[in-house]
Amino acid sequence: MNEDLLKILTDGQHDINSQKLLDYLNGKLNQEEKHEVEKAMADSEFMNDAIEGLGKMPDPAKLQHYVEQLNKGLQNHLDKKRMRREKRKLKQHSWLYFAIILILVLCIIGYVVIRQYLH
Repeated sequence: MNEDLLKILTDGQHDINSQKLLDYLNGKLNQEEKHEVEKAMADSEFMNDAIEGLGKMPDPAKLQHYVEQLNKGLQNHLDKKRMRREKRKLKQHSWLYFAIILILVLCIIGYVVIRQYLH
């Protein structure tokens, strides 16, 4: 699994990824790692809520599948958002270019009209 995607359940203060949380729930961690997760739970309400919520899942064996689905959905959402932002940037630039050209054309026309009027 991509390392960035493993960090979906982290709060930025602890170096515990979702894989470690899933291993904690499945009882696959040694005592030292288990203590590290429990310490993080005590320090962070977010971490505590995340583990509590994951612990209430009906089928713990499918947790990895749920996490992968969430990661895939999140990635798709972010990709769509990024594409919309890029499309918007192109439109903003085209309007900017159009406005600059329009102002230049109006300045040239104004110059020609004023020059014709003065002669």
